[in-house]
Order: sequence, then structure tokens, then C-alpha cells
Amino acid sequence: MTPILFYGVPAGCSFGSIVALEWLQMPYRLCRIDMAGDDIRSEAYQQINPVAETPSLATGDGRLVAESMAILNHLAPQGAEKGLGFLQGTAAFDRLNQMLAFLNTALFDGFSPLWHAYEHGVEGEAKAALAAYAQAKLQAAHAQLERMLGEGPYLLGESRTLADAYFYGIARWAEYHGVPDRSAFPRLQELFDRLAEDPAVHFAAGVEAGEEATSTGGFRGHVRLEAALEELGLA
Repeated sequence: MTPILFYGVPAGCSFGSIVALEWLQMPYRLCRIDMAGDDIRSEAYQQINPVAETPSLATGDGRLVAESMAILNHLAPQGAEKGLGFLQGTAAFDRLNQMLAFLNTALFDGFSPLWHAYEHGVEGEAKAALAAYAQAKLQAAHAQLERMLGEGPYLLGESRTLADAYFYGIARWAEYHGVPDRSAFPRLQELFDRLAEDPAVHFAAGVEAGEEATSTGGFRGHVRLEAALEELGLA
């Protein structure tokens, strides 16, 4: 079967997996999951992901993989010839895995208090406390990531990797929440601006917005959740 990525809207971290699939040029389909509505909590989607989160990937042989890090590490060997990913057991794979882990545990986690306030309608002093906590975590994560950058234009050097796709999908949340001020980290800002011009990023943004978007990869169209379940033998 053609793989299916179950991606979340609005502003899901699955954005990075869409960009990664576009860069890999492999055939894939998308299934849109509304994280603010009934989709994410439905019994139907919980057959795909029991913890009711996105992204999830149905692989070509019908297996289900959840969590961005796991999906990107699953895809990484398929990008080895393009330098987008690497074979497990190599030093390059370890560097990629380390960067993905940092982005997940430091950068992603830094935004968590802000998303909690947004999703649960927190106001007043509690909201201010969460915002201050998030600001401190994000300032530290950005400073650490700025130090981790080498001499090349991308996270791991001269060429983009799947880590850059994941980075952009998370880093764009700064525009949504208004923190942190990325201009205080010039090399990260340069990386963000560089990725913002990438056709795959434009495509993912269009898909997320529900607009007509032009794929430069292997996109084969959207599939409804019910149809995906039937194809996977879960209906």
C-alpha cells in the first residue's frame, strides 16, 4: 500500500513529517486529523494511535508508527542516498538521532506550557506563570541549539536532513505564541528563514491551511480516516 501520514491541524508537529516525505520524494498519502475537534478523540483514530496524538504513519506494509521521532527515524534510511537520513549504526545516524532527541526534549517541550494554556483556556496569573516558565525554557533551548550549530547552513552541516524538517515544524510556533524572540539567535534565524523558502515547507503550510498546494515530492492525495481504517483492516 502507499504509506499514509495522519497529520494534525492546527499547527501540528506533524508538519515536519510532511516536509520530510516531500524531500524524500517517496509516494505517500495524507489523512487530516482535527486536533481541536472530534477526530483526535474518536474511537476510529484511537485504532491508529491509542494515545490520540499526531503524527502517525501507516507504512507501506501496513504497520503503524507513532511519534515524530520514531517516524523520522523510520524514514531516515530511505533518505540515505540523498543525505537526508542515514543508516542505523553509522556515526551520521547517531548525530541525526541526537539532534532529533534534542529538538523533541528541549525545543518541543519548551512550547508545552504555552500550548497547555491555549488548549485549556488558562487565564490570569496562571497563564502569566506558564508564559514565564515557557519563555525561560525556550530561551535556554534556543541558546543551546545556537551553540550546537556547526559551520554549515543546516543543523548537521552543509546539507539539509530530516532534523531540519522537524526543526521548522516546531520553531514556527514562536510566530504563533510570540515567544521567544528568535532574532536574538541570528544563526537559528538564518536557518529558519532559509527553510521558510523551501518548496516542501510551502506545500506543508498549504496542506495544513486546507488550500490547494503543489507537491514537489510523491504526494498521492488525501484519504479519509474511515477509508484508511478499511485499507488497514481496522474498520
